[in-house]
Amino acid sequence: MRILIGAVAATLLISTAAFAGQTEGLIKKVDKDALTLTLDDGKSYKLNAETDLDALKPGMDIVIAYDVTNGENVVTDMQLPDSGSAE
Repeated sequence: MRILIGAVAATLLISTAAFAGQTEGLIKKVDKDALTLTLDDGKSYKLNAETDLDALKPGMDIVIAYDVTNGENVVTDMQLPDSGSAE
């Protein structure tokens, strides 16, 4: 039975990867308690515990790569565009 459960779990993980996506937008809200990030389009993305939440501020432009897992958009990578300030 354990082998069957492991095989089913592995299949679910493989099939989940098919729902990968990428998006960009402005950060609307960062919820440090729920570890979520909401963009200006209203969509929320789950962050991992290692994310530097203090670096994420509302109004910042961001590019996010994510997977859909258990109905949640889970961030797999993110990039904050360079500020371009060369003083």
